[in-house]
Parts: sequence; C-alpha cells; structure tokens
Amino acid sequence: MSKIDLAGRDLITTQEWSVGELRATLKLARDLKAKYRRGRVPTLLRNKTFFMLFYAPSTRTRAAFEAGMTYLGGHALYIDVSTTRLGSGEAPKDVAKMYEKYGQGLGIRILDSAIDYVYGAGVSVVREYAKHADIPVINMACCTYHPTQGLADLMTTQEALGKVQGKKYVIMWGYAKSFRGRCSIQEEALIMPRFGMNVVLAHPPGFEIDSTIVETAKSNARESGGTFEVSNDLNSAIEGAQAVFPRNWASNELLQLGASKFGKEREVELHEKYRDWMLTQDLLDKMDRKAIVTHVLPVLRGEEATDEVIDGRHSVIYPQAENGMYTKMAVLAVTMGNKKR
Repeated sequence: MSKIDLAGRDLITTQEWSVGELRATLKLARDLKAKYRRGRVPTLLRNKTFFMLFYAPSTRTRAAFEAGMTYLGGHALYIDVSTTRLGSGEAPKDVAKMYEKYGQGLGIRILDSAIDYVYGAGVSVVREYAKHADIPVINMACCTYHPTQGLADLMTTQEALGKVQGKKYVIMWGYAKSFRGRCSIQEEALIMPRFGMNVVLAHPPGFEIDSTIVETAKSNARESGGTFEVSNDLNSAIEGAQAVFPRNWASNELLQLGASKFGKEREVELHEKYRDWMLTQDLLDKMDRKAIVTHVLPVLRGEEATDEVIDGRHSVIYPQAENGMYTKMAVLAVTMGNKKR
C-alpha cells in the first residue's frame, strides 16, 4: 500500500484507476474483512464524515457505506435528494462546495427512474459534483458505472475461484417483467477482463451495451491476456463457464430515448420475447462443476434465475453482498484517509 497514494481521488469507475491501484484496494478490503471478523477494525477514518447524496433508492449500497464508515470510526450521513433544495433549482456546484466544507468525502447515487432511464444523464451529474468538490467523490451507482460493486464482484470471484486468469465469466441478460439500467453490467464488463478473465457478454438482440465500453473491455482483455466477446446464443455462451451473472437490463433503444418516451409497456413486450433467458439448473449443468452464480441483488427470482439456482450450492450472492461492505470500506479508507487532493 505504501507505493499507492489514492488520497483525495475520485472513483467514478474502476476503469479510471490502474490495475495496481485496484489490486491494492482489494488487498486492503481483504485485510479489513479479516479484521472485522476478529472485531478489530482500525479506526482509519475517525472523526471524518462521508456525505451520501441519494437521487435513487438503495437496499445494500446505503447500508454498506453507512456500516463501513461506522466501523472505520467515521460517520456516513444519508441525504435523500428530495429533502434538499436541488429540486428547486439549486446547482450541484453549490452543493458540492458546501459539502466540501462540512466533510471529507461525497457519494452520489443517481440512476434508473431518477433520470427516466436516459443513458448518460446520471454519470454527467456525478462528474459535475466531482468537477467542483475538492474532496473525493465516489460513484454509488449511476446509469453507466457502479465501481464499488465491481470491486466486490471481483473480490468474490477471486475468493471462490482462486486464480481468475483464464477463467470463463458470463455476464448474462436475464428475463424480467420489469427492467433496470446497466451500471453493474458495464462495470463488470470493464473490470473482469482487466484481471485476465475470459468474459462473454450474452444477451438477446436489441440489448446491446455501450459500444465504447465494449471496445474498452476488449482492450482490457488484450492487455491482461484474457478475452472479451459478445454472444446472442445463451447455450453456447454458458458452456463450460466458471461463473455466471444473470441480470436483466433495459433495451438499448429505451436507454437512448428514456422510459417515458419509449414506453414501459413496449419495453416489457420486448422482454416477453425472451422468457427463456432465465438461469435454470439445466443451464447451470452446462457449466463447470465448480462454477459459481453471482448477482449484485436484488435478484428477480423466477425471472432472471430460478430459486433452485439462486439458493443452490453454486450461489455466492450473500458472500458477494457482504464483500460489498469491505470494498466500500477500502475505497473510503484509501480516498479519505489522508490529505485532500
């Protein structure tokens, strides 16, 4: 850790941190996990405050950041954006400068219905705060990225599979009666090939992700010795895989137009065409016998995957959720632990 200085750095996406910086952060996360289980978490952030500005709801992200700050000796302050003056015309710049004076870090969560699912609208807000705040800004999930989730997913995969170089990891579109954005999908598409995994992004036609991210993922794979490919054939994609992540996301057309303009019912009709894109035991049997099933949660049971799979011996969803706290703690510690940028 001594050679890595992340104090004051923003984390908008893992792609903007080097592999060395990510490895050091994961090493700290594993160390904090061990200390937490022994009841000896060091108070690295004593008397420090992390402001969490939520435009969108959360089950795990809020809880993990709040708990993590408490264990590190600091305080995480939850702020529902509806309770602020931002909806009355106050500029993010002014809010950023204010929180900069009050605390040592600022988290922003803005995605899905908070931006009518318009792709790019969320990350632009996160970057606006980062532009003006002289304290680290952490992306707690936007339309495009979810960096602390990506770190947790990689940590869990490493724990379960050991050396991940050359292991096949399938990011799978899953059927659902509803829909979500693709922040976690794209974050995993970026980080997994950076660590040498052979990643397959499997989805039906019309559910393509950001083409720039696909090209970056391919570049990451070339640099690490891994691979990245896109497939519309679920059965061949999942064959022999060591890990699979089944998750629904909205069509590319809806994300370009927004849910109101595209139409939610129209989107659901698209999903109904691909009801067979569900992770079942039959599909799991095509994978490696020691394969793992991951999910960032909430998992849509009986839609994205069956209960048999989600509750089965291959599932690592709860350790994955737990690791989300440790990776968030590590990110807070390395960015807020010392000086301002």
